[in-house]
Amino acid sequence: MEAVRKGERAISDQVLIQKVKSGNNHAFRLLVEKYRNDLFRTIYAVLRNQKETEDATQEVFIKIYTSLSQYENQGFKTWITRIAVNHAIDVKRKQNRSQEDIIDVAENEILRTRWESVEDEIIHKEKVSRVREKLHELPENYRNVIYDFYIADKTYQQMAAEQNVQVKTIETKLYRARNWMKKHWKEDDFS
Repeated sequence: MEAVRKGERAISDQVLIQKVKSGNNHAFRLLVEKYRNDLFRTIYAVLRNQKETEDATQEVFIKIYTSLSQYENQGFKTWITRIAVNHAIDVKRKQNRSQEDIIDVAENEILRTRWESVEDEIIHKEKVSRVREKLHELPENYRNVIYDFYIADKTYQQMAAEQNVQVKTIETKLYRARNWMKKHWKEDDFS
């Protein structure tokens, strides 16, 4: 009884295929209804994503429809399953390639950012080093305020509290120290 059903199915597939080749779109809808679940399961086994599988299944049926003229009666279910598996593998490859591209872009961005931050850090350290070398040339009353502000990164408030003076006094000392440096040092000394 099972063999008869398979034979009937093959015959009805052949009849439906002939009708589709003759331009009967309803016959193709019957084929889609008949094999939709089988192809969905086959494609899902490769993609493991329902939305992607739904899209791929539709694309496979379009491929089947456009390739039906090349079908040579060699087992319809086997033929459409092969198309489905090949298409699913292609989709999976594209996904992997795009994920690799995204990863490459992210890695390059991270490396570039690290490189820039390392480069900035080195430049900053060199400038601090040059300032430290020149610091001993400053008059002592300016040296401490320049060191605290530029090298120790202290705020005006912190410096005023440590020296037990007003913030305005610190501003004045920094102003005078900067003027002294402008008069006595050239910009080339620091570049």
